[in-house]
Amino acid sequence: MLTGEQHLAKLDTPQKVVITMHHKPDGDAMGSSLGLYHFLQAKGHQVHVIAPSDYPDFLHWLPGNDQVIEYTSNRRESRALLSQADIIFCLDFSALSRLMEMKDVVASSPAQKWVIDHHLSPESFADLMYWDSSAAATAQLIYTFITSVLGEKDSITEEIATSLYTGIMTDTGSFRFRSTTSEVHKIVAQLIDCGARNWQIHENVFNTNSEKRLKFLGFCLSERLVVLPEYNTAYISLSREDLIKFQITTGDTEGLVNYALSIKGIRLAALIVDRTELIKLSLRSLGEIPCNEICSKYFSGGGHLNASGGSSLEPLEKVIERFKSILPEYKELLIKQ
Repeated sequence: MLTGEQHLAKLDTPQKVVITMHHKPDGDAMGSSLGLYHFLQAKGHQVHVIAPSDYPDFLHWLPGNDQVIEYTSNRRESRALLSQADIIFCLDFSALSRLMEMKDVVASSPAQKWVIDHHLSPESFADLMYWDSSAAATAQLIYTFITSVLGEKDSITEEIATSLYTGIMTDTGSFRFRSTTSEVHKIVAQLIDCGARNWQIHENVFNTNSEKRLKFLGFCLSERLVVLPEYNTAYISLSREDLIKFQITTGDTEGLVNYALSIKGIRLAALIVDRTELIKLSLRSLGEIPCNEICSKYFSGGGHLNASGGSSLEPLEKVIERFKSILPEYKELLIKQ
């Protein structure tokens, strides 16, 4: 769905552009942002990428990463750029609350807000919206925005292809989620043809574990994994003390929830982490089990059917008990074969 199409004419002349994404950006958020950054910069626009927070080290190799401004450590520069922008691209989120500290700065900017996203239930703050909840990743939408909406298929460079491939690969679980359609594979093939080195990207993202992180993974699986066979559910819970003990940084808990989901017979998995200011939840599921509904109804969050996130201000133990208490409501789906 494309609304506000008349605004596209602004790109015919050089604009001051800021690209931003959700708090604690993942591979899709950073890949989408840097892919669009390289495209717009090549077209003569003045472009800055502002991340609302830090993000995993395993994404710092992406082309153009050295140009990313982190809001929390560069507030004055970021605010100036946001207030002076002509267009603010909001990628991989469609609710201003996902910007956390940056929310009010973006909301008050006189710039047009252009949203490109694939999450459910978008807010109506955008001047232009390119949105499709059936898309596998926002990076997929950036590709079609460039090639189909703007008609610039010949403008996909190696840097753009590498960034977008990374976004699609990470948001599809290395192309294994149900969102990985034949169309996704066609796009990925075209990105490889444009210079994305698929084997090298996989190596850069997935094979950069530190010894500390592997020991932390072992701890999570041996000491913090709980299986509830009567509900075909498993969860991993981590206290603040656990994070301090292993000196956990942004990105170290990435993918942990998938280990719980990988257990034979498990259909719903949760990662519940005490982040001090909030308890954060990541849910993953198989089949028709609605992670998005669970997060929306009980944990002030949302997302996709099989992958969603939420949060709570309650203590860790209470959040765990709340999660367990809602399982009977979904038992019929959880035990369905």
